[in-house]
Amino acid sequence: MKDLKMYINGQFCESSNGQWIDVLNPSTEEVISRQPEGTIEDVNRALDAARSAQKAWAKTPAIERAGYLLKMAEGIKKREKEFTEIIMREQGKTRNWASIEVGATIAYFEYMATFARHIEGEIIPSDRPNETILLTKKPIGVVAGILPWNFPFFLIARKAGAALIAGCTIVIKPSQLTPENCTEFAKIVDEIGLPAGVINIVTGKGSVIGNEMAGSPKIDIVSVTGSVGAGESIMAAASKNITKVSLELGGKAPAIVMKDADLERAAQWIVDSRIGNNGQICNNAERVYVQKEIKAAFTQILVDKMSKVKVGDVCKDETVDMGPLVEQRALESVTEKVERAIKQGAKLLCGGHRVGNQGYFYAATILDNCTQDMDIIHEETFGPVIPLVEFETLDEVIGYANDCEYGLASSIFTKDLNVAVKACRELEFGETYVNREHFEAIQGFHAGVKKSGIGGADGKHGVDEYLVTHVTYLDTYEDM
Repeated sequence: MKDLKMYINGQFCESSNGQWIDVLNPSTEEVISRQPEGTIEDVNRALDAARSAQKAWAKTPAIERAGYLLKMAEGIKKREKEFTEIIMREQGKTRNWASIEVGATIAYFEYMATFARHIEGEIIPSDRPNETILLTKKPIGVVAGILPWNFPFFLIARKAGAALIAGCTIVIKPSQLTPENCTEFAKIVDEIGLPAGVINIVTGKGSVIGNEMAGSPKIDIVSVTGSVGAGESIMAAASKNITKVSLELGGKAPAIVMKDADLERAAQWIVDSRIGNNGQICNNAERVYVQKEIKAAFTQILVDKMSKVKVGDVCKDETVDMGPLVEQRALESVTEKVERAIKQGAKLLCGGHRVGNQGYFYAATILDNCTQDMDIIHEETFGPVIPLVEFETLDEVIGYANDCEYGLASSIFTKDLNVAVKACRELEFGETYVNREHFEAIQGFHAGVKKSGIGGADGKHGVDEYLVTHVTYLDTYEDM
């Protein structure tokens, strides 16, 4: 069992109160490490360090800041297998998914480094004869980065990569369920000689650490990936200082299968989009709408594929397709939602039960005969469960899809370009995938509407989250 360390102002440390929080392997329920239970005092030391380092970091040429990001990427490459196995052990991802996450983290730091020469301003014509208006971009300042457990490593890069290239410093709070990958990343930060205070890591409870950071006047932006409830708490805390928030929250992504779709491919794409990361991705396909004419045929294909999904301990059997849910509460939540759907009239076609009696495993599940008014169609499940709803017309299903408080991801499967374009135009979601699985690109912009969040990440627009504009009105006084 490992004792993890926080990283504040360039130093590894324990919490000021000497308390610890255990970390479990969700496949075995065994304690695999313990993390310092950070305190409000620890948070403020980290914020002070970030604030103290920020001006010098902002003055560092962007190309030099990029050099540090590339060194981070290189450091991860040297320990790629180790980080992969930490994620498998700590969060329950399959080796394939854990390896993808580590690779994406490397790629993200490398990609963000390219923005060193692409943060640009504008020259705007003035209404006055001797004046020039200059619009420049400046770093917003100190960032509070609050990470989730479902992509605990990649989200370090998604928040810190964009923040650092913009000239910001950051205090990172990893999930208390998955802190080890972040604390190990701190060793790379230390090894490459990143100036003290530019990246700080505080572990502990979100109710203490997250809320203290969000409510602090020492923070200029709070970037959170998490549940709607977490986003509401953070937003309330940040409102005391009118602090900017960037929130990526929950989702209830609809997948629409039209009668002209390639049924075999559509079914595989939906399965991939449902069981990925054991069903625990905010833009997973959460509800599937199937046109009446092909409902029976498509359902059979889908059941055949989901019934073959192999569930097990990812560290002991690398042939499994899914590992465990992340914790006991997650298992209980998915179990309760499936049972409630069946009581409301859904028909269980496969799965619908816990797998084994140790670990938080849940079988790949399909629920048929679902209707739009059922709770399973509106509440985020965050588990490997597909509810099926039949529809007749495109207008009808777009209405069903939009009948939701979330608005992150959506998809449609069709060979008709007109249908695809109409759906993309009318679906009220930040992302729509056409004839492919649900998974965003780092050069895109991952953002939702409604209760799925405010702001977004990735691409040039993701960097803009950490920049503010400054306008200079420059009069040359040529008559003087």
